[in-house]
Amino acid sequence: MQQPSRILAEKSGKRVQMQIICIIFVAIKLKNHVLLNQTRRFNTQKGIRTRKKNKKIMFMKPATFKDNNWSTTKTAMLRLFIEKGNHTVAELAAGLGVSIPYATKSLNELVEAQLVQEVGKRDNYSRRAPRVYDLIATSGYFLGIDTGHDRLNLGIIDFCGNMVSNEYKMIYSYEDTNECFDMLTSKINDFIDASGIDRSLIRKACMSVGGRVNPIEGKAHNYFTCLNRPLAEALTESLGIEACIDNDTRCMTYGEYLKGCCKGYRNVVFVNISWGLGIGIIIDGKMYLGKSGYSGEIGHMHIYNNGIICHCGKTGCMETEASGAALQRNMTHALQNGAVSILSGRESAAEELSLSEIIDAIKREDVLSIDNLQKVAVELGTNLAGIINVFNPEILVIGGDLSVTGDYLTQPICMGIKKYSLNLVNEDSVIATSTLTDKAAVTGACLLAQRKLLQETN
Repeated sequence: MQQPSRILAEKSGKRVQMQIICIIFVAIKLKNHVLLNQTRRFNTQKGIRTRKKNKKIMFMKPATFKDNNWSTTKTAMLRLFIEKGNHTVAELAAGLGVSIPYATKSLNELVEAQLVQEVGKRDNYSRRAPRVYDLIATSGYFLGIDTGHDRLNLGIIDFCGNMVSNEYKMIYSYEDTNECFDMLTSKINDFIDASGIDRSLIRKACMSVGGRVNPIEGKAHNYFTCLNRPLAEALTESLGIEACIDNDTRCMTYGEYLKGCCKGYRNVVFVNISWGLGIGIIIDGKMYLGKSGYSGEIGHMHIYNNGIICHCGKTGCMETEASGAALQRNMTHALQNGAVSILSGRESAAEELSLSEIIDAIKREDVLSIDNLQKVAVELGTNLAGIINVFNPEILVIGGDLSVTGDYLTQPICMGIKKYSLNLVNEDSVIATSTLTDKAAVTGACLLAQRKLLQETN
């Protein structure tokens, strides 16, 4: 029979042996980990990144937007960065509804693709602060083009959405001719050359176009119809940059949603009151287009039995009484009937009274101009009450050319909405004025170019 002391000694020896084996095993793992990290650092300096697969080191090419391995998760992650700025891994996982390991994997792939980088650590943490990541601004640029019948605004944003080059209110007069189109693209090309940005780094361009636009097919039904082919196709060929087009109101809406007064809101109605009238709609953070992109044409809803012919060819459209065109018509009639204004005498000139002249008179506190503007605003508010009842938005934004008149326009609109919409519904909605004003369309065109590029990757 073994002595108790001998048994204890044997057990103690076995424990020592197990401890030695564990120490050796940990040392081997640490050595392999150090060697692997050294290999990764060496290869990263050469523009590649290593990964373990089947216990072998595999060499991977940097990812691109057109990579076959591109996932919807990476696209969604980029959109989170675009819409909400920098994130930690945990915040990305929560925002995407995925696990932290999966979010980490997708994030690392974006880092490898040189689209995202670490920018610091989150403040106000009692323990180890998590790393913060954001987009790399210089990884790509996007061109926005805002055209009208008498204006041209151009802008370029970086990958973070910062405007890095712009030119507003350029001299331009639209005509439906090939010569005018060539002149337009020449101005755009000159702007790109003057910006100092390598054309190859401009990943996509978007043009904001008034009227009925099919962004899916790249067709504008009342702008440069002389081309006899999709406008987006002609732009791509002339600029040497992949281009798309979208409705001007939708561009304004998206610009205001990301860079204006709509931050933090997910359900938005944007009202573009310029020469015509239209709305842009964002539902749960997503732009609503309709089947072919023609949504938001409220200006052509039949509201009045006034016999006034709209420019669409029908009578009694909403914008015959609630638009910049209605304001111009009413002012011209008032001046012809002898009403007193700082614009008196202007009605007899060879050229028609312009909307910009009336807006300037309002800024100079011309009473007749303010009175006529407020009549238009009351009509608009009455009709927007129905929009509030239908969509129940978190925020309704008043934008477009007439929005620069401020409270002269928005207060009568608010009264009309309050008077004719359901109180239970309108209490949910904030009524605000566009903060981007006349820069909303070009800003939104830049941002839509970026969004459309990401949509194409899936």
